[in-house]
Amino acid sequence: MNLFMHYYSLFPLLIFIFVLYKFLFSSPRDTKNSPPSPPKLPILGHILQIGSYPHLYFHKLSKQYGPLILLQFGSVPVLVASSSETAREIMKDHDLIFSDRPKSSINDRLFYGSKDVAFAPYGEYWRQMRSICVLHLLSNKRVQSFRKVREEETELMVQKIKQSCDSNSVINLSNIFIELTNDIVCRVALGRKCSDELRSNERRGIKSLLEDVFEMLGMFDIGDYIPWLAWVNRINGFDRRVEKLGKELDEFMEEVVEEHSLVEKQEADGLDLVDILLQLQRENTIGFPIHRDSVKALILDMFAAGTHTTYTVIEWTMTELIKNPRVMEKLKNEVRTKFKTAEDLETMQYLKAVIKESFRLHSPAPLLVPRKASQDGKVMGFHVAAGTLVLVNSWTIARDPTIWENPEEFKPERFLNSNVDYKGMHFELIPFGAGRRGCPGVTFAISVIELAVATLIHDFDFALRDEELDMSETIGMTCHKKVPLTVIATLRVG
Repeated sequence: MNLFMHYYSLFPLLIFIFVLYKFLFSSPRDTKNSPPSPPKLPILGHILQIGSYPHLYFHKLSKQYGPLILLQFGSVPVLVASSSETAREIMKDHDLIFSDRPKSSINDRLFYGSKDVAFAPYGEYWRQMRSICVLHLLSNKRVQSFRKVREEETELMVQKIKQSCDSNSVINLSNIFIELTNDIVCRVALGRKCSDELRSNERRGIKSLLEDVFEMLGMFDIGDYIPWLAWVNRINGFDRRVEKLGKELDEFMEEVVEEHSLVEKQEADGLDLVDILLQLQRENTIGFPIHRDSVKALILDMFAAGTHTTYTVIEWTMTELIKNPRVMEKLKNEVRTKFKTAEDLETMQYLKAVIKESFRLHSPAPLLVPRKASQDGKVMGFHVAAGTLVLVNSWTIARDPTIWENPEEFKPERFLNSNVDYKGMHFELIPFGAGRRGCPGVTFAISVIELAVATLIHDFDFALRDEELDMSETIGMTCHKKVPLTVIATLRVG
């Protein structure tokens, strides 16, 4: 979340309302057993206390108030869970109660009324869309069918880096990783690279559009939390920005769907994800209709989930390897001994441990995707009211010293004799979430990440320039490096 700085100017307008605080917020004493809550401001609640890095603020609060905290964002109660035990209760023991999504005007305007999988309200429509993803778009068989795309794009990444080796120049690996994941998802989803897309009327490409999408998803719409202040977004231009982006996205998606509709391809032709969705739409063999907006929303989901989050993991993994030469050397020994084809990735246990450790220290979305309580419930014995927004701080859980020895240390060895995984069964490590609303794209993401990291370590040695390695994070829904990873690459000899 990009947290609320542009709303500070509202203070003069709200001062007179603060005077009425007791009248506006006085209520009978709550006799229910609610989680602990820090002091809050009238009207706004805890909004202005959060700062630019909410997961860090929540982490600090958990040290003072415990692993379950109740906050207030305007009129909306917000539950923050910061331990594996609380995460388990929310995403497993009471998963049905906490499987809904909070209403978001930004998501609605960008994702066709939240008709995608990530942001759709819990219910029959969401179950249908998730079923399409799991069975037809992201099944193990389908992910394997895109192996050639992953390998070709990974080889192109290698060729780009080799060019910098020849000139002994500094290379921006962060940009390389963005291009890799973007091109893979473009080919998988659309059947072509994004650089080949049609650009009628000088239209922006999907890469540029997605950058704006992630910026918007990390922003705060005050109208969602203080409805009577929704007019502010019309004054400061925020509504116009969202509407313009939504229009650009729809024009891009409409062009893609229309182009695919002109040619009916079969499985033997090599189907991309748009082909598959349109085939399901035409044949109607799944028991329910798929509308055009649903097709566009699902494809947009694939881009949003498959590009930024995946490149973020590759970027942080390589950053930690360069920062930790001991780990780098150990991984080199494994990769350069075992890695010849993609099948060999299954045997490379230290590579898998490195990626797990990267997920632990650098969860792409530290607060996961927000949930909402669909009815009254209990977590750790505390009462949680229906309508409460629920955040799980996976960042804090991954640094819990009662679970992880020396939690700030990048130490992949901790996973070598451990069955802890990232697929939603172990609540100590939940970068993809868990339960009904866990990310269905785990297999696809891991297939890209493992191949990219193994190939980089197999083919190159990397060195920093003279400056120190900057480990600061960006703000927003996903936390990639604030300063791009720039290195000098040397082609491996022998």
